[in-house]
Amino acid sequence: MIFNIIISSLINGSTYALLAIGFSLVFGVARIVNIAHTAFFMVASYCIFLCTNILGLNPFAAMMVTIILTVLLGLIIFKIIIDPLREHEAAVLIATVALAMSFQETMLLFFGGVFQSLPYLVTGNMEIAGIRVAYQQLLIIAMAPLVLAAVWIFLKKTRMGLAIRATSQDREVANLMGMNEKGIAMMTMAVSVALAAFTGAVVVPLSVVHPHMWLHPLVMTMAAVVLGGMGSVKGSFIGAYILGFAEALVVFLIPMGAFLKGSVALSIMVFVLLLRPDGLFGVTFEEER
Repeated sequence: MIFNIIISSLINGSTYALLAIGFSLVFGVARIVNIAHTAFFMVASYCIFLCTNILGLNPFAAMMVTIILTVLLGLIIFKIIIDPLREHEAAVLIATVALAMSFQETMLLFFGGVFQSLPYLVTGNMEIAGIRVAYQQLLIIAMAPLVLAAVWIFLKKTRMGLAIRATSQDREVANLMGMNEKGIAMMTMAVSVALAAFTGAVVVPLSVVHPHMWLHPLVMTMAAVVLGGMGSVKGSFIGAYILGFAEALVVFLIPMGAFLKGSVALSIMVFVLLLRPDGLFGVTFEEER
């Protein structure tokens, strides 16, 4: 049971971490509360389903096509819907909620409520401590820290990363220094949506595709971001694993109360916020100083 709890915690935590990194990044830089973030994750999952089951592409080719198409969709939506409303955070929040619901209804219209499955990126399994673990599960567990490392290198070692960090710290000063703040926000949105699409390709083969699959990850992703500290990529990463571990404990220790897993995880978030209102690694933005 202990090993099953560990594996389940790592898988849940990795899923939420991959989504939370993108959500936190776009909020920290562009101050966009993108409620449609996990809806892009759902759209990407359906795109992979079409590429593999209808077009006959192999899973890796389907993943690459899906990431490109999802990023293009995200950039179009940023340009048409989000960017004109960016100065009004409440309007962005409402618009992205409406956008997520539109994605959901569109998938219901074309695919119905039928559960679909995606092929594994890597097949096979191995035994660890007498427990059979699928390679796809190990892939998910490995991807989250690798993605975090890639994001860290991108932010710390590239000129674009420097511009993103400068913009996240003070947008007005970044504009005065000649940085294209709107272009940087668009680039950050592209990275965020690409991470959501990548998560769909890696994680969803272990579950099923359906039009409402974005709701629970959205709640847990936002909880991880708030728990770790709004705008902190590192905090979101750690918060995701804390919530993933809490969910796994409830499922394995209280099987009859597995439906409470989300409530218990969110209760942990509330408890931490009572002690640290800014989260574990809260970030102070220029508007708050």
